[in-house]
Amino acid sequence: MTLNAQFWRSRRVLLTGHTGFKGSWLALLLHQLGAEVHGVALAPETRPALFDQLELTKQLAGHHLLDISDAAALASVAADCQPKVVIHLAAQPLVRRSYRDPLGTWATNVQGSLHLLEALKPLQHPCAVVMVTTDKVYANQEWDYGYREEDRLGGHDPYSASKAAAELAIASWRTSFCGSAGHQTPHLSIATARAGNVIGGGDWAEDRIVPDAMRALAAGEAIRVRQPEATRPWQHVLEPLGGYLLLAENLATAGQGYASAFNFGPALEANRSVRELVDTALSHWPGSWRDLSDSKAPHEAGRLHLQIDKAHHQLGWRPRWPFATTVERTVAWYRAVHEGASPLECCLADLACFQEELAP
Repeated sequence: MTLNAQFWRSRRVLLTGHTGFKGSWLALLLHQLGAEVHGVALAPETRPALFDQLELTKQLAGHHLLDISDAAALASVAADCQPKVVIHLAAQPLVRRSYRDPLGTWATNVQGSLHLLEALKPLQHPCAVVMVTTDKVYANQEWDYGYREEDRLGGHDPYSASKAAAELAIASWRTSFCGSAGHQTPHLSIATARAGNVIGGGDWAEDRIVPDAMRALAAGEAIRVRQPEATRPWQHVLEPLGGYLLLAENLATAGQGYASAFNFGPALEANRSVRELVDTALSHWPGSWRDLSDSKAPHEAGRLHLQIDKAHHQLGWRPRWPFATTVERTVAWYRAVHEGASPLECCLADLACFQEELAP
């Protein structure tokens, strides 16, 4: 997988969710590629926030703080921006929060996604649209083998179910409104992207194991682990972001042939338990952890695993960093920043190392 720098140079990109963890990394990557990035998102909600640490407002062509539930405001931004590529990351992304606010989760993840697609209808030029969902969209059977893009969608918790519903809504919108009939537009090519569990420097969210662990280690406290035996497809945040951009390139150049769902996950060896993740992290930043498993806690999936054959064969995409490297670089970022290093310099170092891996 090699990104086409010429494709991205000066290309207008509308990036939703640009103030979040993945969005901040993607805004930085797009800036490095020379793209003209217009961001739409809520203000960062964590303190610290990677978006603020990287001072990304200085690198954006447009920085719009709005809720994607505001259809009129979103349509106005799209009309002003006239994007050639759209990457949709804005979401309510936390499982445990979705139990506290199920209606808000559904409104953002489903209705907000449709507001964006509706805002893009008036465009009169080709536009590649990558709508990002999650590996949790599948009806989880706790299988040992990975889910493929054609497997049944579902979701036990409100977050997972809302993302599965978003996949259905996006697919319906695409078949209904993309085409050459009178009620359709020929300009949009729309795909969805389902990524595994992303980790990396600068995630400060609540109720996620890596930021929880890094906060504990920085404070000299034991890491609190809710589900030590749960397994996840761990990957560095740069892995799926490269996949999203590669998918956008193919949508823009080959159109409807890529207008479908794609999984972006790690190699099989990176499907590890939370226990293994924490133990590996502690080998790079010594400390301790304690098991806080609670059988009465709200349900969270025990086993997740993605098959990534489609992305490999159709896009030429494959994960680059093994589990050990992913954890090592993630912990190194947090430890260096804790000790006074520049978050921007740490991100640029990871980005440079990763781009070396992308070289042909």
